[in-house]
Amino acid sequence: MTNLLTESEVQLKGRLAKKASSVLNIQTTAEKNHALMKIAEQLLIDQEEIIRANEKDLTAGKERDLSESILDRILLNEARIRSIAEAVQQVISLKDPVGELLETIHKENGLKIEKQRVPLGVIGMIYEARPNVTVDAATLCLKTGNAVILRGSSSAQHSNKALVTSIHRALENTSIPITSVQLIEDTSHETAKELFHLNEYLDVLIPRGSKTLIDLVVKESTVPVLETGAGNCHIYIDYNAQFKMAENILMNAKTQRPSVCNAAESLLIEQQWFQQNGKQLLNHMHDQGISVIGDELVCEVLPSASKATDEDYATEYLDLTISVKVVKNIDEAIEHVNQYGTKHSEAIITEDVLNAEKFLKNVDAAAVYHNASTRFTDGFEFGFGAEIGISTQKLHARGPMGLPALTSSKYFIYGNGQIRS
Repeated sequence: MTNLLTESEVQLKGRLAKKASSVLNIQTTAEKNHALMKIAEQLLIDQEEIIRANEKDLTAGKERDLSESILDRILLNEARIRSIAEAVQQVISLKDPVGELLETIHKENGLKIEKQRVPLGVIGMIYEARPNVTVDAATLCLKTGNAVILRGSSSAQHSNKALVTSIHRALENTSIPITSVQLIEDTSHETAKELFHLNEYLDVLIPRGSKTLIDLVVKESTVPVLETGAGNCHIYIDYNAQFKMAENILMNAKTQRPSVCNAAESLLIEQQWFQQNGKQLLNHMHDQGISVIGDELVCEVLPSASKATDEDYATEYLDLTISVKVVKNIDEAIEHVNQYGTKHSEAIITEDVLNAEKFLKNVDAAAVYHNASTRFTDGFEFGFGAEIGISTQKLHARGPMGLPALTSSKYFIYGNGQIRS
């Protein structure tokens, strides 16, 4: 056991969160929803204070020459805070998965075995930039009866503190202890490493951010990890794709919000379609401010394009940059996606139903699309409400992780004196 006189901030907040989780475990849906409503209301009350804190992060970010895409992720304004509060209200409207009966078994010896959803316990969140994750993670965890330890990045430290302060103010008037939501204020690498090994208090650790961060957590953590992935998402335009549909989907997936993980980062074009339509599409991309990094055929058609390397094809750009490659057929497209993709979201644009099914079945990704933008890989769009992240692994949860992904299961066995012979 840790000496209370020498315990670190991480250990202290881990211990408090663990204690709070036992209180959360017995909260009713009504009590949890009441707490969430108070949080939604308090965020709006405190929005000026939150925006002032956010301005400190933006100023510091500009001084550190952070990219526009990262600054956009950090930015909070009245509209975004209102959207965050609305997201909390949507979580209230969602079904509480805790206590859901998953299976009932009646044994010949009279035993009744029930499998029910239960909270995970204490969830650790380690994430970069986006302060909205602070509220999303806190409210999703509270709805599912979990305590949460938040560890954001230094780029949003003032915003995260202000948001958690607002959450704590809201919880003071509810049956849920304020220690259910903990923020690690020390954003040094040491606190991150400490979380990796906080097995005494953490039941699961969820990283959300860059591929570098996620890979580090997966490699170093002894706490079980729910892996969320970077998004090197592909659009493949097949031989008979409708030009206007392909153009609209590509532009939406690339430009609607380029700094998010479900934006398209790579474009694959079947050679026949490229010969007929490639120049027009590439010129339109150029006119829309998209920087193209392509193969030799692409560079011949678009002189402003840069020559692509293997590293470029594997890069998640998070800005108005895209890698483009001409492929012989759908088989080469599938091979390329599986080699360079991050198992997040992949799309095919085609009128060939058989090719569509082949792509959807053979591409290894959490979400696969036929004739639709990858931007739909999102908890709200899937009807889950705010998500804790997009899981690109295959155990426990995959794809947008809503409320059920934040639960485990437990067997309840009812008898009347049975013993095993």
